[in-house]
Amino acid sequence: MISTFTVFIDANVFYGHRLRSLVMYLAQTKMFRARWSEKVHDEWTRNLAHNNKIDISKLGKIRTLMNTAVPDASVTGYDMLENSFELPDPDDKHILAAAVLTRADLIMTFDVKDFPADILEPLRLATIHPDIFLQDCFGISKPLFIDAVQKDFAHYIDPNLKFLDYVEGFRKAGVPETANLINELRVVIETESNSI
Repeated sequence: MISTFTVFIDANVFYGHRLRSLVMYLAQTKMFRARWSEKVHDEWTRNLAHNNKIDISKLGKIRTLMNTAVPDASVTGYDMLENSFELPDPDDKHILAAAVLTRADLIMTFDVKDFPADILEPLRLATIHPDIFLQDCFGISKPLFIDAVQKDFAHYIDPNLKFLDYVEGFRKAGVPETANLINELRVVIETESNSI
């Protein structure tokens, strides 16, 4: 399944490792085309390093792995469009400019209110909260969603992550309905993850 449905991902979606990891596994299913920019990488790595007192250079490997996992995700050349838009938060102009340039259908962000519908609708764009987006992925293809969750859960091997801690990580990440959904799928996910 290769989709042309394009989703530009805001930095706040990548900030937390649990959500970032699952979104990356889902992006590799080809249910949607994931897009981001180096500015998005700069933002989430800078904020994560600052808030958690991490050396930002240690996040470079994650950034490289993300770009390798979805090779065509990084959008460039949108700088000239940034001043074409007025947004409540001027720092979000690069998100909108990159989304427009890549012909995205959605901007996935926790800050939905920062992208007013009256600005996005003429551009044939909309925003979506990550919690809704993840549930939509489940609705589009239950097998692909479950496979992505299984792979994501199984990759936490050093140390092994308990399933309830895995689920709780999504609640803490701000996607409680997705946490509930994954919890309901526990038997399937744990069984299959053990065989991966």
